Amino acid sequence: MRDDPQDDSGAAERVPEVWTGRAVNRAQWPLAALGAACMALGIELAVDSPWTSGIAPLLMSVIGCVAAGLLILFGTLAFVHVHVRVDKEAVEVRCGHVGLPRRRIPLENVVGAYFAPRVTPHEWGGWGYRWRPEKGTAVVVRRGEGLVVRLGDGRVFTVTVDDAEVAVRVIRDRLRRMAAARRAAQA
Repeated sequence: MRDDPQDDSGAAERVPEVWTGRAVNRAQWPLAALGAACMALGIELAVDSPWTSGIAPLLMSVIGCVAAGLLILFGTLAFVHVHVRVDKEAVEVRCGHVGLPRRRIPLENVVGAYFAPRVTPHEWGGWGYRWRPEKGTAVVVRRGEGLVVRLGDGRVFTVTVDDAEVAVRVIRDRLRRMAAARRAAQA
C-alpha cells in the first residue's frame, strides 16, 4: 500500500463529484461455461436417462450435476466484474451482473483511503468476496491495482478496481471536506 499516490495536499486538481470505476475478469467466463455444461449434463440425464440401475442413482446424479452447475455458474458470474461508486455520502461496491453481493460504506465511517498497486487473488485466497482475519475484507475480481479503505472501527476493506488512485483522491477530498464542515460547525 502506498499512503500517498500523488501529492494531494494542495487540492490543485479537481476531483469529480461522483467517481465510478470497475474491474473485469474475463478469465472467469470459461468457468461459467463449465457450470453451464454441468447443468446441461444434469438436464440431459433427467430427460434421456439410459440408466437401468434404479431411480436413486439417477436422481443423485441429476441433482448433483445441476447443483454443481448452479454453484459454479452463479459463483463465477457474480465476480466477473465489480463496479465501485464514490459519491458525497458513501463508497458503494457492487459485484456481477445483478449487483450482488453489495457493500455500502458511509464516508462518515471511513478514516483513510490508500492505493494498493498490486492486489492478487493469491494473497486473498482466490477470487470473490474474501475475508482474512489479519487483512480484513476484500472483493477481488482480478489481479492489479486496488482501493483500500480503512474504517473507524479498525477494519479494512479492499477492492480491485481500475483507476484506484483517482478513487483515493476523491475519498480523501470528501474526508477533508467533512472534517472542515465539522470544524466550522463547532466554531
